[in-house]
Amino acid sequence: MSCGGCACEAAAGTGATASEAYLQGEPVREARELVAELCRHFYAQGWVTGTGGSITVKVNDPAVPLADRLIVMSPSGVQKERMVAEDMYVMAADGKVLSAPAAKPWPNKPPKCTDCAPLFMKAYLMRGAGAVIHSHGMETCIATMLNPGAKEFRMTHMEMIKGIKGHGYRDELVIPIVENTPYEYELTDSLSEAIAAYPKATAVLVRNHGIYVWGDSWINAKTQAECYHYLLDACIKLYQLGIDWTTPEHGPINSAKRLRSILSPEIPNGCHSAETSKCVVLDIEGTTTPISFVTDVMFPYARDNVRKHLTSTFDSEETKEDIKLLRIQIEDDLRNGVPGAVSVPPDETGKEEVINSLVANVESMIKADRKITSLKQLQGHIWRTGFEKKELQGVVFEDVPVALKNWHANGIKVYIYSSGSREAQRLLFGNTTYGDLRKFLCGYFDTTTGPSQILFITDVFQEAVAAKHAGYDVIISIRPGNAPLPDNHGFRTIKSFSEI
Repeated sequence: MSCGGCACEAAAGTGATASEAYLQGEPVREARELVAELCRHFYAQGWVTGTGGSITVKVNDPAVPLADRLIVMSPSGVQKERMVAEDMYVMAADGKVLSAPAAKPWPNKPPKCTDCAPLFMKAYLMRGAGAVIHSHGMETCIATMLNPGAKEFRMTHMEMIKGIKGHGYRDELVIPIVENTPYEYELTDSLSEAIAAYPKATAVLVRNHGIYVWGDSWINAKTQAECYHYLLDACIKLYQLGIDWTTPEHGPINSAKRLRSILSPEIPNGCHSAETSKCVVLDIEGTTTPISFVTDVMFPYARDNVRKHLTSTFDSEETKEDIKLLRIQIEDDLRNGVPGAVSVPPDETGKEEVINSLVANVESMIKADRKITSLKQLQGHIWRTGFEKKELQGVVFEDVPVALKNWHANGIKVYIYSSGSREAQRLLFGNTTYGDLRKFLCGYFDTTTGPSQILFITDVFQEAVAAKHAGYDVIISIRPGNAPLPDNHGFRTIKSFSEI
C-alpha cells in the first residue's frame, strides 16, 4: 500500500527497493514484531503514552550491510500498547516507503507514518545507527525545564553513566538540548545540527518534549535509553534534595542563584556565581604540561603503535567505530585533495590491506598535526593502552599539583580545555608522575565555554586574544619551549601557577 501524503515523504528519496517476497520474509517480519513488542514495553514505562513517542529499527539481516538494511518504523497517532506487526511502515535505507499498513477497522483509515521519520533518518544517515527511540518520558521533559536557557544537560560521577556508549563513571556526560517546535518535523534541522556538533553524543533532548536516543542495534539503543531515563530521573531527585549532580563531590546546591548557573549554557557545571565562586580553565600543552612531552612522547607513541593497535583490536566494536570515522574523514580528504590521503579498500579485500592504508593516512594526519575527531579518538584509544601498560606516564609541571590541590580546597572549580580528546585529557591527568590528579578537576572540554568570572590560562597568544574577546579573564603561561609572545601583547603572564 502506498504511503500517500504521510510525513514520511519528508525523509523519502530515491533508493533501493525490495522484492515483495523479501518484504514478507522472516527478517522483516521479526523486525515488525520487535517494534510492536518494544512499543508495548515502553508504554508500560510511561515513555510512549497518549500515542506519543516512536521507535524505529533496522532489519536484522547479516547478509546486508547495516547502512543498506531496510527500516521499520512505528506509526504516529496510534495507541502504542495496542499496535501489532502489521501496523508498521517499512522503508528503504534512504527513507523511501516500501510498505505501509492497511486501514484499521475503525476509524477506517491506515495509521499515518510517524512524524519522527525525518529525525530518525538523520540518526541513521549521520551516525550509522541500527535503531532509534523517541521517548516522551516525564523525566526527559522535566530535566530540560530546570534551566530554560541551557543548551546542554551535564552530569558526572554516577554509575549508570557507564551504560552510555563511550563513557565511564568518572566521565562527564553531556546531552545537547534543542528547542521544541509546534510540529515534530520542524525539529529536523536543529537535531541534525546537534548531532554534528556533539560527535560523542548518542542522544538529544528536546526541551519540554522528550528525548531521541540511538544505538548500533535495538539492544544498544534500548539499554542507553533506560540509562538516560534513570540518570535524568536521578538528577531531578537530586535537585529536589538540593544536591549538585554536575561535580564529582555531589555537594549541596547553596542557593537558587547557584542552581541557575549549574546548567548554564555559558558557564557549565556550576562554575559561575555572581558572589564569590570562581572557575579556572586550563590549557594543557605549554600550560600544565611541557610541549615537548606531547610532541616528543605522546604523538610518537601513537604514531609508532597505530599498526599494532589496529591489528590487535581490529574486530572490536570500539576499533570498528574508529575505522568508520577514519573512512569518513579520508573520503572527505580525498574529495578535497588533502596531501597524504590515500583511499582505504573495502573490508572484503582483507584485514592487512585495510590496515596498511589506514596506517598511511594516520601517519600523515599526525605529521600534519591535524585537529580532527577521527584522529583524536584513535590516538586516545592508543594512549589508553599505553597508560594501562605503564608505557606512558603523564607529565605536569611541579607547581601544577600544588595549585590544583589549593584551588580545590578553596572551592574553585578547575576544568581542562584542549584540542585533544577528552579521553586523552583524563588519561594524562589520571596517570601523572604525581599520581591521579583527576580528583581536583571538575570537567574536560574541547569546545568553547562562556565568559564571566572564568580565568583562562593558555600559552597561545591567539587563544588568549579570542578568550579575551569572549569576556574571559586571561593569563598567558610562560613555560620552557613555548613560542615567543608579540611585543606589547597586553596580557598578564606567569611562569608558575603559584603566582596566581
